[in-house]
Amino acid sequence: MIYEELEQSVYEDIAGRILYEDNHLLIFNKRIGEIVQGDKTGDEPLSETLKAFIAQRDGKPGHVFMGVPHRLDRPVSGISVFAKTSKALERLNEAFRSGNVHKTYWALTCSRPEPEEGELVHYLYRNEKQNKTYAYTFEKNGTKRAILRYKVLKDTERYHLVEIELLTGRHHQIRCQLSTIGCPIKGDLKYGAPRSNKDGGISLHARSIRLNHPTRGEEIAVEAPVDWSPII
Repeated sequence: MIYEELEQSVYEDIAGRILYEDNHLLIFNKRIGEIVQGDKTGDEPLSETLKAFIAQRDGKPGHVFMGVPHRLDRPVSGISVFAKTSKALERLNEAFRSGNVHKTYWALTCSRPEPEEGELVHYLYRNEKQNKTYAYTFEKNGTKRAILRYKVLKDTERYHLVEIELLTGRHHQIRCQLSTIGCPIKGDLKYGAPRSNKDGGISLHARSIRLNHPTRGEEIAVEAPVDWSPII
């Protein structure tokens, strides 16, 4: 397969957002609006852009492998993990499935969670037609148990910086659970925010990740910077 050469500005942008890379693994800082894997929109996903980048950087004339073990929603920014080999993809898939990957998110919420630190447990139902998730305090048919821990890091005049540790990985979990306790994420109209963000995204950022390397076994910890100035 021959990949189209990236423009220099795009090439440099991609290079600057790689947070970690070796022969098996690539961890990238996704921007709002980018998609990780192809969808019905037909927009080029990061998986394809990264293939073209590696082919150009490393002078690879043939096929470049780029597997996707997990996804971030289009309006969310931050850490995205890619597998550069099929062996790494298989092992990362299992790590994400079994909960052996530790993810921390930052969110700007419209209201302050009370208490300022705690654990949320809900039963979530995904409505695929609406692409929206609903939370219940009890188990019912079609729901999945969802757990997260949160802590308020900082308050501003209008918003609150909240750190979230995901203990399960459900569809729109953070967005839905925070909204359910009356603390929708800034810009998240779908889950109750009063107004949109100018960039069309929501103020939810995959801040850090800890995982065991898929082939070598040692723990890797990575953080993704985010610029939310002048809000915080």
